[in-house]
Amino acid sequence: MSRREKKTTQSNSTKNKQTTKSTSKNNNFDKTVVYKNKSFEEDYKEEKSNSILKKIILVLAVLVIIIPVGAFAYFYNKLNTMFDDTSVENTELDMTLNDVNYKAENKITNILLVGTDARPGEDVSRSDAMMILTVDGKNKALKITSLNRDTYVDIPGHGKEKLTHAYAYGEIDLLIRTIEENFKLDIQNYAVVNFFSFMDIIDTLGGVEVNVKQSEIAETNKFIRKETYKWSNSDEPMELIKNPGFQKLNGYQALSFARIRHNDSTMERDRRQSEVIGGVIQGLKDLPISKYPELLDTVLPYIKTNMKASEIISVGTQSLSLLSGGINQLEFPLANMSTGVNLNGAGYVIKFKEESLDLLHDYIFENVKPE
Repeated sequence: MSRREKKTTQSNSTKNKQTTKSTSKNNNFDKTVVYKNKSFEEDYKEEKSNSILKKIILVLAVLVIIIPVGAFAYFYNKLNTMFDDTSVENTELDMTLNDVNYKAENKITNILLVGTDARPGEDVSRSDAMMILTVDGKNKALKITSLNRDTYVDIPGHGKEKLTHAYAYGEIDLLIRTIEENFKLDIQNYAVVNFFSFMDIIDTLGGVEVNVKQSEIAETNKFIRKETYKWSNSDEPMELIKNPGFQKLNGYQALSFARIRHNDSTMERDRRQSEVIGGVIQGLKDLPISKYPELLDTVLPYIKTNMKASEIISVGTQSLSLLSGGINQLEFPLANMSTGVNLNGAGYVIKFKEESLDLLHDYIFENVKPE
């Protein structure tokens, strides 16, 4: 019996726990102050539009799930190096993934993709990007649901806090439990990615070509000097951006370019991120199959998953068959059913209406996107 069949044949008694868990409340939840001043609203918009890490995770999902199908024999053994041994050793994590306490359906697989922001030398990090990849065999669709890091949730054992804190408190096990209990849906698999792999991927591809404007040079070089050059562990001398115009950037230059936030408008920030992501995707399209082993060797050390090679190949094969319809995307909480607020002790958070979960479930399980 498959994991999916085993999970969906659980007794109704496990589903009853959903009702019990969802009734817990925290008194601080109602003691909120909504700030309507311009700067606070801008912070909310910035958080919603800061999507570079989400886009990185999406690209990496393509790398580790779809590309291996094209070279099965070589990648089968390679993919097993990503397997997270703690997913077997951790009894609680195993129970979280295999118990069905929340909504799940046959032919629909929900994979949690997590991007962490751990800098070199850090043991603890937050999850700066959380996305649910839904491989929907029932409705023949691929879907991504991006979960906002500032979503105000009840973290088991810690009370009401930002969703991003769950990973720092208890890593992937607590994060999955938090998502399942607050959003009332079942997660079957996960993949955790460190975004530093993005620099190495770009270097493996030989760089990406982008259009650097004069006004962006100083800010890009600031990030290179301050952070990304050190993160890259490059043996070569630091290379700063000297002139504007179309040019090929290496890994740490491209990451610095994409991370510019306060230099100009949201539209310009999106343009920079799209140029970098577009360059990576084009590089992947142009990459000869003979270079796949080097690329996978670059990516795999940064990824941990509970899926074994056979499962990745299976999911990848199904994803390829659905890819012709594109990848549908949704941001949650829904903008028209959530409120950005400032809480004493918690900072800026996003509260969502309970009824918006029905719309989330309709999107994931019925392929109906909220209007």
